[in-house]
Amino acid sequence: MPLDRRKFLKKSAVTGAGVAVAGAVGTPAAQAAEPAKGSRPRKRYALTVMGTTDLHGNIFNWDYFKDAEYSDAKGNAKGLARVSTLVNQVRAEKGRRNTMLIDAGDTIQGTPLTYYYAKVDPITAKGGPVHPMAAAMNAIGYDAVALGNHEFNYGIETLRKFEDQCHFPLLGANALDAKTLKPAFPPYFIKKFRVPGAPPVKVAVLGLTNPGIAIWDKAYVEGKMVFPGLEEQAAKWVPKLRSMGADVVVVSAHSGSSGTSSYGDQLPYIENSAALVAQQVPGIDAILVGHAHTEIAELLVKNEKTGKTVVLSEPLCYAQRLSLFDFELVLDRGCWKVEAVKASVRDSKTVADDPKISKLLKDDHDIVVEYVNQVVGTATEKLTTVDARYKDAPIIDLITKVQEDVVKAALAGTEHASLPVLSQASPFSRTSEIPAGDVTIRDLSSLYVYDNTLVAKLMTGAQIKAYLEYSAEYFVQTAPDAAVDVEKLTNAGNRPDYNYDYVSGLSYEIDIASAAGSRIKNLAFGGAALDDAQKFVFAVNNYRANGGGAFPHVASAQELWSESTEIRTRIAEWVTAKGVLDPKDFASVDWKLTRNGTPVF
Repeated sequence: MPLDRRKFLKKSAVTGAGVAVAGAVGTPAAQAAEPAKGSRPRKRYALTVMGTTDLHGNIFNWDYFKDAEYSDAKGNAKGLARVSTLVNQVRAEKGRRNTMLIDAGDTIQGTPLTYYYAKVDPITAKGGPVHPMAAAMNAIGYDAVALGNHEFNYGIETLRKFEDQCHFPLLGANALDAKTLKPAFPPYFIKKFRVPGAPPVKVAVLGLTNPGIAIWDKAYVEGKMVFPGLEEQAAKWVPKLRSMGADVVVVSAHSGSSGTSSYGDQLPYIENSAALVAQQVPGIDAILVGHAHTEIAELLVKNEKTGKTVVLSEPLCYAQRLSLFDFELVLDRGCWKVEAVKASVRDSKTVADDPKISKLLKDDHDIVVEYVNQVVGTATEKLTTVDARYKDAPIIDLITKVQEDVVKAALAGTEHASLPVLSQASPFSRTSEIPAGDVTIRDLSSLYVYDNTLVAKLMTGAQIKAYLEYSAEYFVQTAPDAAVDVEKLTNAGNRPDYNYDYVSGLSYEIDIASAAGSRIKNLAFGGAALDDAQKFVFAVNNYRANGGGAFPHVASAQELWSESTEIRTRIAEWVTAKGVLDPKDFASVDWKLTRNGTPVF
């Protein structure tokens, strides 16, 4: 669909402003306050805003990669079916008409369930299905959902179709049409809560998404949308919401609270800026935080201009938690004022699935379970990622080999066909396993959990070396005579596993006794020291190719080829074509950890 504002303007109550939707009408939680001497009693009103974030396609407490109930070391449970039960409890406690339910984004990507309805049986097809996340969230009764960066992973057409299927608006005040610089999605949502004998309470939800979309999904959004900073757009919209009579302003932000960015200085906007929004922009009462996949029951941030405290909360991802913002309002001279806000979280593991949601989505779930359990080949031995972050593991070599083969075939007959191909991959999971014997789609999907696609870039030997040095910063510097604890060896500077890269096609050592920036030793290609000037084709995923992780040179390197087929699909095709998954066809020892030339393992 074209990126016009048809849907936005159709719903808009104020031309060029935003979507104003009247909320439910009913008996509110209002009461008379204790009067001061000689004055009339003041009315009070209690309101609860519930929030989820980073649902990533989790409807059931199910692990599609293990074909079993989800479990983790902390005993967590996940899924919208659980959240629905929590929401029902809160509505029963507070009164349904005194509550609203919002989300902070990353909804339609993350599980085989969402992949299936984007790619295998796509919602965009003529007469296609309703997206399971739309069906579930409609049934639960969400009021508004902010856009996450992963909403754009399957392209604009899929996102717009999902938007059409939702009974609630998708908000993105800083998702702008690239040509008009006007909102491509509704910036906000307003809900009215009726109070007998008093003016209605107007609650505004401002939706903000992540500027990193411009990097991470460049192929889909470049020239179509731009994503300015959250602070800038909040400063523009919050005063407008207040001028429109909003008594309560809640921001739903797909942005963490740390004030950091994973993409370095590639964008002039901060990735995780929710706390900065609270600090810098007056007029905000609470912020539902997303994107960072952490749990923050309550974070208090003082606004530097007003001195007012803004309350932030981030529920744990995958519908493992539900955040509650409990507002106390008082009617003062005919206007509602927020007197107090408290935030807390409720835990999905404390409740059972809502049978209404289970019944509604059972067929969709069963179809996907059958799909992921299809056998596509046979493995001669078990392959695992258990130690892949500190040893060159054959299971990661499978990824790099598939990428190398795909890129070589794509460049055959072109001017770059004679260049050697190097290939990059990351140890995404510490628990992925391909068992000996039958290999299924879910086995391969667990190896590559993201919906990344493949890109070929042109890079030099010197650039590849800089790339490897940056990657090697992942390891904690360890003295030659120090004991090595593998649990403390990696993730230096809190770098996640997905921002550590193997590069196949070379041989090299990573000296963890050396300081970061000078760890790559004995770097060679074809048995000879790497020539800084030599040119290579670099097979790399689109996240990294667009600057994700801030690896040097790759984002600015010349692009030779790219495709929209997921790397996960390419792996399945490769295994299906081979029939037998044998490490001798793909495994190689390209790198090892050393200390002063002595191998660590």
